[in-house]
Amino acid sequence: MSYCRLVKCAKESKGKRLGTSGKKIGNGHLRWAFAEAAVLFLRQHQPDKEYFMKLEHQHGKATALTVLAHKLGRAVYYMLTREHAFDLTRFVAASPLRRETEPTV
Repeated sequence: MSYCRLVKCAKESKGKRLGTSGKKIGNGHLRWAFAEAAVLFLRQHQPDKEYFMKLEHQHGKATALTVLAHKLGRAVYYMLTREHAFDLTRFVAASPLRRETEPTV
């Protein structure tokens, strides 16, 4: 995801984090494409709008779109490396905010 400019670069050495650097590392065109894909995905898929609203409440609109773009980028990487088709039910079900606790018996 770093090549797509969807994550922050971290300065780390010996387990110590010294901050971030290089805001423009990666391909800006891919970042734009995934951001557009996130917006179009929200426009077309109603169930994911609830997930986006929760993200937006927690992080703000811009960061929520970036989180969704990152998630789409991971899905594209998975599809390309494993040669699987996109599975919308799996994508929507994998939302971390959707996980509900199952009742214990």
